[in-house]
Formats: sequence, structure tokens, C-alpha cells
Amino acid sequence: MDPSPTPPARADLLPSLGRLVRGLILLFWAVPLSLVLGVQTARTTLLAGAGILPPVLALALVVYGVSLMAAFQPRERIWVRALDRVRVLALINLGLAPFLHWWRLMPEVTHYQIAVAVLAAGGLAFLAALNAALRRLVAMLPDETLRLEVRLFTNLNLGLLAALALCGLLLKLGPALGSRAAWSPLVLELWLHLGSAFLLVLALLPVALTMTLLWKIKEAILTSVFHPHNQGLPGSGPGQVSPGTDHHHPADRAG
Repeated sequence: MDPSPTPPARADLLPSLGRLVRGLILLFWAVPLSLVLGVQTARTTLLAGAGILPPVLALALVVYGVSLMAAFQPRERIWVRALDRVRVLALINLGLAPFLHWWRLMPEVTHYQIAVAVLAAGGLAFLAALNAALRRLVAMLPDETLRLEVRLFTNLNLGLLAALALCGLLLKLGPALGSRAAWSPLVLELWLHLGSAFLLVLALLPVALTMTLLWKIKEAILTSVFHPHNQGLPGSGPGQVSPGTDHHHPADRAG
């Protein structure tokens, strides 16, 4: 017996779901890769021969991954607005990426220092916006357990990102707040090196949590496609939002 044909609604969704899954997978790898290559470019000479290419290529993959996700539910206004914020921040970070290499070569140049600081802030803002977009995305999926998990992880991530931003400000402004006599060159150097190492370790936590969310959502979508009778198809099952509406879970609307 021939397999039953794919329902029209499901067939229409499959191409956009495929691009969404590819975007999630690409972001799963590109987000940590951009962090690693950015740190290596700015702090070491390991990638000096490649110039500005490593962070630029990594962040270009991030932009491409976000663009792939935009193919899903393009008429869902809240989802589109959330993803647009992610894409704008990704493009800003891409434009600032070359300054990592230039700042390592000439760290005394004020413009390069400002550009790298803005890039660091942009990276935190990107992670926060991406978590918010993932929360909007799962509001269109039929898995209630996944929605609860994503809500928990995104709240935790936003708290970690806020703590990371505060620690970054403290690292930068700390020497200016104390007395000059207490900040000898050796103490200042230790403060900056140990503080930078602490910030890097702390930054790994929201990145790891975001990777977990990306993977969980990707698995949930694949399960809904290959086992539609168990969970329903994203964006088309009972109780799901219809394109062009703003009806989301109340907690997601407030988030």
C-alpha cells in the first residue's frame, strides 16, 4: 500500500520548518564559535595570520542562521519583531567584528577601545534578544512542557546576562572608584586579568544555556514533523496561533 499523501497544510509548512531547523542548528554552532574566535582574535596571536576573517566569518554565520529562521511564520507579528531585533544586533556585531583584530594590534587607540566595548555590549544584547525570540518561537509550538522549560531558562539567562553586564562595568570602572594609591600597576594588571578571566567563564553559562534551548527546540520541531499525531505540527495544530495574530501565552506576552 502506498503511503498516504502529506496533508496540504503540512506540506506548506515543511519548507519553512526546514529552514527554521537549519537556522537553529547553525546558531547552535555559530554562537559559541563566534565567542571563541572573538576571544582568540582579541587576546592571543593564535589567529593573527588570518587577520579580521575569523570573527567576521563566525558572526556572518550567525546572521545567516537568523535569516533562515525568518522564513517561519513571516506573518506572525510578535515573532517577526522579536527576530528583527536579533537580526539588527547580529548585523551590528558583524560590522564591529574587525575591531577585535585592530584593537589587539593597537590597544591604545581610543576608537578601537570603544568599538570593542560596544561589541561586548552588543554580544550581551544579542543573547538577550535571541532568548526572547526563542520564547516567542515556542509559543507557536504544541509542546507545553517545552514552553515551561524555555520560560525558565530564558529568565535564568536574562539574570546571568544582567549580572555579566554589571560585572563588566565594575571591572571597567573599579579602578576609577577607588583611591589612586590602592591601584599600583601590579594590582591594576591583576585586577584586569583576573576580572577578564572571570567574565569569560561567566559568559560561558548563558551561551551554554542558549545552546541547550536551540537544541531542545530543534528536537521538538523534528519530533512534531515526523510524529505529527503525537504533538501536532508547529503553527498548525489545535490551540496554536494563526498567522497574522498576536495571541500568545499570557506569560510570553509579558516576557
